[in-house]
Amino acid sequence: MPSAAVLGAVRSCEKDQRGAVPYSKKITDVLLASMLLLAALPLMLLVALAIKCDSPGPVFYRQERVGLRGRRFAVLKFRSMRQDAEADGRPVWAEAKDSRVTRVGRFIRKVRVDEIPQFWNILRGDMSFVGPRPERPHFVAQLAQEIPYYEQRHLIAPGLTGWAQIKYPYGASIEDARQKLQYELYYIKNQSLTLEAIIMLETIKTILLGRGGR
Repeated sequence: MPSAAVLGAVRSCEKDQRGAVPYSKKITDVLLASMLLLAALPLMLLVALAIKCDSPGPVFYRQERVGLRGRRFAVLKFRSMRQDAEADGRPVWAEAKDSRVTRVGRFIRKVRVDEIPQFWNILRGDMSFVGPRPERPHFVAQLAQEIPYYEQRHLIAPGLTGWAQIKYPYGASIEDARQKLQYELYYIKNQSLTLEAIIMLETIKTILLGRGGR
């Protein structure tokens, strides 16, 4: 359970933030996302071709997520799973060696290339570069019932990467979400340019060392 000090700080800043993204951070996000999206276009074309050659289905994958103040939006990714990954329509936690992931999908997940289309979500204002990872509505409803203060993570915009992502292994359970929430609340309390720089540098290091997501 999050410490009383962290929770107290988060509650005290709730009225001040009112779910707003700091203006300076928003400008930085838009400028950086624009530059990276343009720079990544050649790579994106190669990834799109590889996905089409590897398995049937669309190149991009859209999935509903919960963001700032509980607002829902469609997160955009390169498709890394089979088209019938959730054929019955029921959300399923990802597994360590998920059989639904395609050959190309395993590689682009490892190097985080599947996340590049989310630069568009950042440009749209759905996300920021740094913040809690956005979760699916089905799991948010479940986790909010199981974990106290879980919805406090929606006080700020969700991120492409975050403090929890660099400090805690990939999680796929309620207990993992409980542990990661402590890091997310710590980030909300201690937001600063220095902390954001640390998170971005650690994320780059993770990508270069090949310790990507599942």
